[in-house]
Amino acid sequence: MTMHLVRGMSSLNTKKRKANRQPGWEKAQAEHDAYLMKMGVHPSQLKNKEKSSGNEIPNYKVHRSVPTSDRICTIAPKAKRNVYSGDYVTGLATMHKSNIVPVGRGTDPKEYAQMRRS
Repeated sequence: MTMHLVRGMSSLNTKKRKANRQPGWEKAQAEHDAYLMKMGVHPSQLKNKEKSSGNEIPNYKVHRSVPTSDRICTIAPKAKRNVYSGDYVTGLATMHKSNIVPVGRGTDPKEYAQMRRS
C-alpha cells in the first residue's frame, strides 16, 4: 500500500511562498496599523504591557470581607403521606398492558378480570 499525502499537509515542499498581494495593500496595512495604535492594541504596544486576565483570587487571610457563619440550620420534618380515607374505592385491578385501575364500590371485580383476558 502506498503512502498518500493529505491536501495542504504536504511535507515535500518546505519553501516559503511569496504572499500574493494586490496593489494598494501597503496603504490598507498602514491604515490598519494606525487604527490599532489609536486603540492601544498594536503588537508593538502589547509587548510592553503586563498580561493579566483581570481576575484575581482574593487573599482571605488579609481582608475578611465575606462574613462566614458556624450556624447549622435545622432539618425539615418528614412530609405527611397522602392516605385515602374514603370508602368508595375497594381495591385496584390490573387491566391490559399493566394498566392499574381503581375498583369502586358497586362494580364487579370479575369484569376487570375478563377484560384482561380478551
